[in-house]
Order: sequence, then structure tokens, then C-alpha cells
Amino acid sequence: MSVNLQTLPVASGNNTSMMNEMMKCIHSDDLFRYNAYIITYLVVFPLAFLCNTGALVIFLLQGPRRGSSACVVMMNLALSDASFSLTLPLRAFYYWMSGVWEFPEWLCQLCGYTFYVNMYTSIFFLTLLSVLRWLAVTQPLQHSSQVTPTRTMLVCLGIWVFVGVSVSPFLLNGTKERSGSTRCFEPNDGSSWEVILKLNYVSLALGFILPLLTIIICYSSLIRHLMAGSSLSSNQSSNTHHHTRQRSVHLVSMVIVTFLFCFLPYHVMRSLHLHAVLGKWHCDVIVMLQRAVVVTLCLAAFSSVVNPLLYYYSAKKFRNDLRDVFRNSRRSFQLRASAGRREPET
Repeated sequence: MSVNLQTLPVASGNNTSMMNEMMKCIHSDDLFRYNAYIITYLVVFPLAFLCNTGALVIFLLQGPRRGSSACVVMMNLALSDASFSLTLPLRAFYYWMSGVWEFPEWLCQLCGYTFYVNMYTSIFFLTLLSVLRWLAVTQPLQHSSQVTPTRTMLVCLGIWVFVGVSVSPFLLNGTKERSGSTRCFEPNDGSSWEVILKLNYVSLALGFILPLLTIIICYSSLIRHLMAGSSLSSNQSSNTHHHTRQRSVHLVSMVIVTFLFCFLPYHVMRSLHLHAVLGKWHCDVIVMLQRAVVVTLCLAAFSSVVNPLLYYYSAKKFRNDLRDVFRNSRRSFQLRASAGRREPET
């Protein structure tokens, strides 16, 4: 579980004046936050929605081939990113209105909840995809006999349930009144930030560090097998070896890039910002860390745009089907245009 750190009030205490000063410090940089989120969400929304919806269509058009285990994981990842992208227009409009929420409270709860569901399902789906690739390369017999689409789907459903339940407290964090306006994506002033910090470290350990270590171990073993050629049988051609190695390297690169640039900075900055607020650090330091949280949260949102590149560069069937869709669409357009030119004048 995690906590929304876009703005954080000071921990509860008896000194009201100190609390008011801390609140002024935290909200003194709202303009930077609003502008950063508006630009990010307006850029991410069309790209994430079109790319992930298109990816789902491509997967569905694959027919019987979409039953592969990797394809099942990628479909769930695309579904997570597509559903998250649908909340971005509401977020952008909220910040465009200078942080005034004009929608029902349940939409505020849903938008905050969906962000963290997307983040951690993405992390776990990428981890699962890495484990499947490791098994396919290093343990091909075990992979072919034990890894089935049905079992993979059950694991994906387990990930949805686990993450959905873990971040469910965000469904209780709705709107609040501040400065005479209804606000969203801001914690309640009476929350216990010491407890929130502990929950932050639980989510950091289980939702990020554990998956990252799993990916590092899998890919270290995978690369050793690829370099030694021990995962390939003797009758396989060097061409097949080359393509298998190429797809695996693409998958390794894309997953590592996603973790290092989209997820790692946010988790680090989130933890530092919590310590700064709870420790009542100097206002300039808190504002600086808050800006860092804003920037890294924007990077985390961009993961929904990066993931479709993973499908293209790591899945040969996906690339071929994507080319077929464009080829068929172009042919259909040309046929319609040709038929229109042949129509007699009336």
C-alpha cells in the first residue's frame, strides 16, 4: 500500500500555529504541481489510451495464438494501463481548475485508487513476465509442461485481487475542504503520518524491492544462459538462437528501463518526502522534495506509455499482427478509394 504525497500536511500536534505554518509551506508551491500534472496528463492520456487499447485489439485479433502465457500477462498489463488512462482527463481538469474538485466524491476516490492499482499491477505483471521469460529460456521443458494460459490467468487474477485489496484504503480517502474549496488527492489533516510512513515501507518492500530483486535474479540467470547457449538444444539453428536472444534482450532492456526511470525515483522520493514532513524539516527542503515527488510521479504515469513498447519489441507475433493490421487497413482504404473513382456520374 502507498500514500498520495502530492501534498502532505504536518503530523498532528498541539501547536496549531506550527501546523498552519507547515500547511502554508506545503501549499506554497501548488502552481508548479498543477502545471506539471496538467502537461503530463494531457500528453499521457491520448498516447496511453490509444496504444494500450490498440494493443488489446491486436491481442484479441491473434485468435488462438493469444492463449500463450506471455500474451495473457501482456493483455492484463494493457488492460491496467488503458483503465488508468481513462482517469487522466479528470485529473487534468482538476488541476486546470486550480485544485478545485467539481465532481462526485466517489470519482475522486476512484481516481486515486486507480493510480496505485495501475502502478502495482504493472510492477507485478512485469515481474511475472520476467519469470515466464526466465523459465522459457532456462527451463524450457518445465515451462512447456507446467506453465499454461489457464494457470497464468489465475496468477494474473490473484495479482488483481491482491493489489486491489492492498490499496483499498484509498477508496476511503475522498474529498476534503481547504481554503473554502473542495479538494481531491490530498490526505486528511487528522491522519497519523507515523502509521502512513510504516505503510509506505511495507509497500516499498513488497510492492517494489521484492519484485525488483526477483527481476534482477531472473535476468542475471537468463543472460548467463543466453551467453553460454545452454538453454538451446543442439539441433536448433543459429538463426533461431539469434532471434531468441534478441527478444530476450529487448525484454530485459524494456523492463529494467521501466523500473529504473518510472518506478524507482518515485518510491525513493516518496519516502524522503514523508520523512521531511514528519520530521518538520526546513520549508525549503520540503518544497524541493515535494517538487521531486511531483516529477517522479509524472514519470510513473509515463509507464503506461512505455509498456506498449514492450509488446512490440519483445513479442514477434505482436509485431507481425500489428503490421498485418496496418497492411489490411491500407489495402481496404485503397479498395474503397478505387471503388469510389469507378462509380459513374449521375
